[in-house]
Amino acid sequence: MYPPDLVKPMKEDLTNAGFNELTTPSEVDEIIENSGDSLLLVVNSVCGCAAGNMRPGVKLSLNNEKKPITLATVFAGVDGEAVAQARKHFLPYPPSSPSIALFKDGKLVHFLERHHIEGGTAQMIAENLSEAYNQYC
Repeated sequence: MYPPDLVKPMKEDLTNAGFNELTTPSEVDEIIENSGDSLLLVVNSVCGCAAGNMRPGVKLSLNNEKKPITLATVFAGVDGEAVAQARKHFLPYPPSSPSIALFKDGKLVHFLERHHIEGGTAQMIAENLSEAYNQYC
């Protein structure tokens, strides 16, 4: 577990952009089951690729004309039970931090694993997500 003071600005990077912070398994299940049309669920983390590529790319993707109705995030290494529950909904993909999941009507339709994130730029991540939004949102 990381100290709360260390992760607070990393969490706020997404919550200040409109993401709901999920900290329990029941919150994860509830938002996936009741998010309506579309949900973007981000597994945030302390790693450099989350700070340099993932969070900026996710926020940039929200400038797209079409975008998810609901935004949520869990934090790996902090909200362990919530992250574990989210990962159950990501199957068949293996655990990955950071990662980004797009759900349509409660079903996983698009997923970016760490290896998609750490090798790309924020712009590439935003473009990938925007294409998925155009298709599913």
